[in-house]
Amino acid sequence: MKIETIAVHAGNMNNDSSGAVVQPLVTSTTFKRAEDGGYASGYIYSRSSNPNRTALENVLTKLEGGADATAFSSGNAAGMAVFQSLKPGSHVIAPDDMYHGLRNQLRNLFADILTFDFIDVNDLAILDDYINPHTALIWLETPSNPLLKVTDIKNVADIAKKRKIKVVVDNTFATPICQQPLSLGADLVMHSTTKYLGGHSDVMGGALICKEKDEWWQKIRQVQEYGGAIPSPHDCYMLVRSIKTLPYRMRGHVSNALLLAQYLEAQPQVERVLYPGLYSHPQYDIAKHQMLSFGGMLSFCVKGDADDAKKVINALKLFTQATSLGGVESLIEHRYSVEGPDSKTPKNLLRVSVGLENIEDLIEDISLAINTL
Repeated sequence: MKIETIAVHAGNMNNDSSGAVVQPLVTSTTFKRAEDGGYASGYIYSRSSNPNRTALENVLTKLEGGADATAFSSGNAAGMAVFQSLKPGSHVIAPDDMYHGLRNQLRNLFADILTFDFIDVNDLAILDDYINPHTALIWLETPSNPLLKVTDIKNVADIAKKRKIKVVVDNTFATPICQQPLSLGADLVMHSTTKYLGGHSDVMGGALICKEKDEWWQKIRQVQEYGGAIPSPHDCYMLVRSIKTLPYRMRGHVSNALLLAQYLEAQPQVERVLYPGLYSHPQYDIAKHQMLSFGGMLSFCVKGDADDAKKVINALKLFTQATSLGGVESLIEHRYSVEGPDSKTPKNLLRVSVGLENIEDLIEDISLAINTL
């Protein structure tokens, strides 16, 4: 099936006898045993599995071309399960501009359990130098948040495979519509399903999708079941509903983002624009080869300082200043203020989640705002 058909049908696992076209919401936390004490339905307790969660995991698996998936209560919970699955003393390599929530997990929660280095993973020579006998995991985030760096997944995966190192790709910015990391050699894909997969800024969740159901994957699932970081049946139901329109929503996000990026790049008040679909992007050639389309996120730096960047934000009417991304509404944020003093994000950078409003309205709004500089 093509990806649009997968999005519509793979999450609709309806065994209800009512004839309902849409899978019903199953809120039960426990399930009836058969006369022999077994579970004919396959469900025992909702911390382990639930029909709505199974449906969500099925569609995620098929969208990413994986072997299995497991849904979490948040993207951070999904990332944490990966780190918790590693043996104490394992070494992790991660991007120097890694999403600050997961970076803070490593630094603050795993500092006495794991070792880690944050490096420029795009420089394969540097990457090779940092690999040591204890390296168990290379974490990639491409495009990255918020600098929109693009990492060549296949090249990194080839290096990792020779050393028997696992590769995880945070595919949140791209979604499976714009990028398929497992087909490029990654072992695991992570999503914050709160973002584009949910798409309406009203559901929180995360997910992991594996290439193989190996021993490591079983350990990750065990970590989740023991820890209980699961989404509610309602959250799963809402995500399945939203995924049905994901391919078509992403086309609108990508189209609007490219047009807005091209507009901003031509403005004298803008120092630079970071968007993988621009010829000026440092990794444009990699993005063109690796990505199916360029995503709906961009960042741009105004000519000025942090105060000038905030002045632009405060002059906008259609772009809402808010954390998160991937919803139908356009959001904008001064990332340095969010990430803190150790951030590598330029102080004049604004991150934009380009929504599905009419692009002419978005351009007019941002034009009026940058003209206040």
